[in-house]
Amino acid sequence: MKAAVRTRYGPPEVVRFAEAEKPAVKDGELLVKVHATTVNRTDCALRAAKPFIWRFFTGLVRPKVRILGNEFAGEVEAVGAGVTSFKIGDRVFGYNDRSFGAHAQYMSIPQDGALAIMPEGLTYAEAAPSTEGSHYALTIIRTAGIRSGQDVLVYGASGAIGSAAVQLLKGLGAGVTAVCDTRNLELVRGLGADRVVDYTAGDFTKDEREYDAVIDAVGKSSFGRCRRLLKPRGIYLASDLGTLSQNLVLALVTPLFGGRKVMFPIPKQDDPETARYFKGLIESGDFKPVIDRRYPLDEIVEAHRYVETGQKTGNVVIIVEHSG
Repeated sequence: MKAAVRTRYGPPEVVRFAEAEKPAVKDGELLVKVHATTVNRTDCALRAAKPFIWRFFTGLVRPKVRILGNEFAGEVEAVGAGVTSFKIGDRVFGYNDRSFGAHAQYMSIPQDGALAIMPEGLTYAEAAPSTEGSHYALTIIRTAGIRSGQDVLVYGASGAIGSAAVQLLKGLGAGVTAVCDTRNLELVRGLGADRVVDYTAGDFTKDEREYDAVIDAVGKSSFGRCRRLLKPRGIYLASDLGTLSQNLVLALVTPLFGGRKVMFPIPKQDDPETARYFKGLIESGDFKPVIDRRYPLDEIVEAHRYVETGQKTGNVVIIVEHSG
């Protein structure tokens, strides 16, 4: 099969389009014929092993996982012994952030992994970006216990996590202030934000309002900068570790003082309920993933370069072709 393969850490150029061995299907697993996947911040971080702490989990010198890609949409090609939840021919979508492998024509995944039958009426390209950024957003919102009537600021509201967070927060009945750049103001308003702030026109941390929660969906701010935006018992949440892993440290220390605090959500891996949850939201019209660009699998290096600029809007989709 064709796949995007890498054998070392480094810049986008370490990824190459090459032949790879088709996965074998083990008991309890599905073989999925991948039709669409994504390149996201997780893929770029693992590819480059930045921050360095990634190497303690993914291989200290060389990466254990040769084929990246955690989001996917495709068709069940084969099933292993004991599989009862899916059958050959099912159109499925989900994410696999344990063993990855979606940047290929075929991938294997346990039947109890984070996957579900695709929502009716969606193409593979539309379904593929439905679960990765959105499940981070959902974890952040649930960890903070955000509820109807609370005020939330989302910094980086046009990215994969941020655009999902805006939609999920509105579905909860929260008041949403979304921070993004000029070109995405109308997009974010269309996602349901009550108020939109253009960070290119001024420092968003000088906002006169106070919030129950501030979500940094792009990892470009800090608790120190955003603290003044929080109500006396407000919560700051970020989508990455921050400089010198400060968000993890602050999540341990700040709750001890009883005031404004940092929380660092860690999403569940391989959670089938999450995939089914987003299927329901898509079918009800309450959530729609934002798509920026599409690339064929053989141009995946360009996709990595673009995602690494930090300027993508929503998701970058990879189209996986199959001959014959």
